[in-house]
Amino acid sequence: MGDHGTIADTPDSWPVERSETRYRSPIVGMVTDWVRMPGADGEETVSRDRFVHPGAVAALALDEAGRVLLLRQYRHAVQHRLWELPAGIRDVDGEPLVRTAQRELLEEAGYRAHTWHELVDFFPSPGFSTERIHVFLARDLVRVPDEEVDFVRVHEEADMTVEWLPLEEAVAAALAGRLHNGAAVIGVLAAHAAAREGFASLRPARG
Repeated sequence: MGDHGTIADTPDSWPVERSETRYRSPIVGMVTDWVRMPGADGEETVSRDRFVHPGAVAALALDEAGRVLLLRQYRHAVQHRLWELPAGIRDVDGEPLVRTAQRELLEEAGYRAHTWHELVDFFPSPGFSTERIHVFLARDLVRVPDEEVDFVRVHEEADMTVEWLPLEEAVAAALAGRLHNGAAVIGVLAAHAAAREGFASLRPARG
């Protein structure tokens, strides 16, 4: 048996001969790269589309009763209302990841948390997107009065429903296929696994 501790993703890149920007918005873009990679008869150059995304964060807020905070939000691309964690795009240059998560928890749910840990991070669509999502565990929560939250909820956030669901029930919902948001499903399962050790294996959030 091998050393399972050596199983870890590593940065790497294959040679790119040229790139062309197909689309660019203030936040995201689409780029086509021509990449040299192994072929049947040696190296060949092939095109690969790459959705350029600044990344996102999510906050899994867990209260003293072991309940996780979920928000129900409309998502037009998939035409569903999804149960999600408070989350958002990294749209402030230089802002630490945990600070973005703290801001999203406050703006979307009206809570602050005194204890933050890094829970899990993942690439949701590595076949074509650069997006990386970092999920933080937020505990020791404090409710902030609405009048103290300097944020106006509009568009998809205007009618979000808030639900506190016991972590065990959230796990059951994920495994039963009732939850489909990637950060919510992965965050809930990771929190459930980490809870077995009282969250002792988690890294404190930096920044």
